[in-house]
Amino acid sequence: MTALIVTESLFGNTLAIAEAIGGGIAETIGRASVQVIHASLAPAVLSAEIDLLVVGAPTHTLSMPNAGTRSDAARKGAPSPAPAGIREWIQTVQIPDAMAVATFDTSIHTRIQLGTAARSAARALRRRGARTTVGPSFWVTGMEGPLADGELARATAWGRTLAEQIVAVR
Repeated sequence: MTALIVTESLFGNTLAIAEAIGGGIAETIGRASVQVIHASLAPAVLSAEIDLLVVGAPTHTLSMPNAGTRSDAARKGAPSPAPAGIREWIQTVQIPDAMAVATFDTSIHTRIQLGTAARSAARALRRRGARTTVGPSFWVTGMEGPLADGELARATAWGRTLAEQIVAVR
């Protein structure tokens, strides 16, 4: 089994969650079979050899980041963002029919979660024909972070669960 995690991270929190998810997957399938990559470097055509695609981004204005929200983050101290992220990658990627796809995001915890990057990414991926599961939001304490206590462990556990589900189907 192989897994590809495609992410976008501006302050490093989403990347840390993606790596923790990858660690959980690797505990089940082996580290050599998991790759974490930024959306700007992700392939436009995914290999049928990939069994699990995980897509994650920070929630910006109830959705996935865009050029404007990336610029706002840079003005607030984020390193210079890549010119393209998850939103743009999803618009062009070709995903094999049988590939399992899951999404996640990082968000500031509120009592009512009106919109998230995970939900937006899942909708966009479904429009491209992917069979997608919406995963959790992982909490950050503010726009720049840090991650809330326990979130890396929760991400690792979710990665294990994803891998176990794929292994059970195979």
